Amino acid sequence: MSARTPQVLALGLVQTVAWASSTYLPALLARPLAAELGFDSALVFAAFSVALLLMAALGPAVGRHIDRRGGQGVLCLSSLILAAGLGLLGMADSLAGVFAAWALIGVGMALGLYDAAFAALVREHGLAARLPITGITLLGGFASTIGWPLTAWLVAHWDWRTACLAWAGANLLLALPLNYRFMPSALRLAAKAGGASPAGTGQAPPVANRRNFLALLVFGAATAFVTSAMAAHLPGLLLASGLPLTVAIAAAALVGPAQVAARLAELVAAHKLRTNPLSTARLATALHPLGGLGLLLLGGPPGAVALALLHGAGNGMITIAKGTLPLFLFGPAGYGLLQGRLAVAQRLTQAAAPFLLALLLEAGGAVRGIALSFAVSLLALTALFFIRTAPE
Repeated sequence: MSARTPQVLALGLVQTVAWASSTYLPALLARPLAAELGFDSALVFAAFSVALLLMAALGPAVGRHIDRRGGQGVLCLSSLILAAGLGLLGMADSLAGVFAAWALIGVGMALGLYDAAFAALVREHGLAARLPITGITLLGGFASTIGWPLTAWLVAHWDWRTACLAWAGANLLLALPLNYRFMPSALRLAAKAGGASPAGTGQAPPVANRRNFLALLVFGAATAFVTSAMAAHLPGLLLASGLPLTVAIAAAALVGPAQVAARLAELVAAHKLRTNPLSTARLATALHPLGGLGLLLLGGPPGAVALALLHGAGNGMITIAKGTLPLFLFGPAGYGLLQGRLAVAQRLTQAAAPFLLALLLEAGGAVRGIALSFAVSLLALTALFFIRTAPE
């Protein structure tokens, strides 16, 4: 067992709790919450979009702080703020209260989801952070697999308020102690560095190769659009293609296992074969367009399965690529600030994608929806081919 294994297991569990209690919560809480408080469920998703916009705004500052001070304080504060936001949501009795709660949850998300965790790992391990990053995304991939059924059970047996308070307790009693125990303090990081400049400190590297930075920006924003659009609309897209409800849901459920399987394969490949993160990113980005072609050419259940499996596998590896590719191209110095800057465009497209794809599905059906996701994925893939890893 690697010396880093306990840390990876702990942070993977923290990420599972954090994602399940934030990003994956609206899908199951929106309807009962809106029904009780007397407004349209779309407004719950609007409040969630506010959380995403706050993540975008806070990302660079969070990354800069982690570069300088390490991740323990930020990640612990994230658990506290997520717990407070979920508690506020569980007690909300008005639309204003719901928006206020999601704004607080958005701050917690900015402080504690993958971008912050990746930056904390790079601050501690430098270039050796690739395998820990892959490990925590592998475990975090179970957030929907665990979170959705658990949230649904809490809502069915009690109510949506109880579900919010239960997740608040998970952040407070489970995630907070793990973040504190398994992330080193700023003093420990300084002692480990022995007075030398630590690997993750300093300002973001000057973008001498501006082309690489802009290519990463386009890649991140485009893949975030596709991920967000499919997360919100994959079952609906399959229904619009003419599949029965049971087939659409069963096929969409394959995304999670495919995502985890692909991350496991990437972990093995990175450890055993020392694979190039850029090559992995290109392969991952090509899988969604191939899945879209499978749906259009095969049709029916085989096409739906092809789309779900290939999209899930690609998306699983893309999450890792967003953590490892900037490290591979720019090194560990200023990694957190760089990630924060890249994440701004990702959060904006992530917030816009569900609404835009919904309009397109209503106007043109499944073919236009697939065409849009196909085109955006090809844009991301094209951007990756503009990246250069050696001086020209």
